[in-house]
Amino acid sequence: MPGLTRIYTLKRRAESQAATRRRIVEAAVELHSSVGPALTTISMVAERAGVQRHTFYAHFPDERSLLLACSGRAMERDPLPDASPWRAIADRSERLRVGLLAIYGWYERNAELAACVLRDADYHPLTKEIVEMRFGPYVAAHREVLGAKLTAKQRAVLQLALSFFTWRTLVRDSGLKQGAAVEAMVQAIDCVK
Repeated sequence: MPGLTRIYTLKRRAESQAATRRRIVEAAVELHSSVGPALTTISMVAERAGVQRHTFYAHFPDERSLLLACSGRAMERDPLPDASPWRAIADRSERLRVGLLAIYGWYERNAELAACVLRDADYHPLTKEIVEMRFGPYVAAHREVLGAKLTAKQRAVLQLALSFFTWRTLVRDSGLKQGAAVEAMVQAIDCVK
């Protein structure tokens, strides 16, 4: 049965390649969470993943393909909150509370990665491109659903409330509990006319 041996060998090789690719992606995500994507080098990823540079390039021919794989893995592991269920909440303040709690919960779970990636997106064009592609649709939906029936000034304060950096200032830097931070932002939005 020589044909079966070849199929078995090909299957094991494919499984090994998939495992190597996963190790590379996980190593890169860890580095993106600590030093950021802009400062992460191919050598750093290869070393952390325990592979040679040529093995790295066999899986990822360029930085863009690596960033796509890493961002895809991170979003697969913990996607940003889906805004569509919030549409059913008629009370504006309650909709804001529910939405901001979900978003702030995501920020809490992903704080290190988000901080590094969003920082780098300010000056690293490829990181900016990937952030806009992966986060953009979610952020637009959050703005649209939570901004329904708000004035222009209220939408400006909502924009502030939706920022990762606002969450970090309120929760990490100022020591507010998640619920208190959300309540402060809901009150700020409600108070603006």
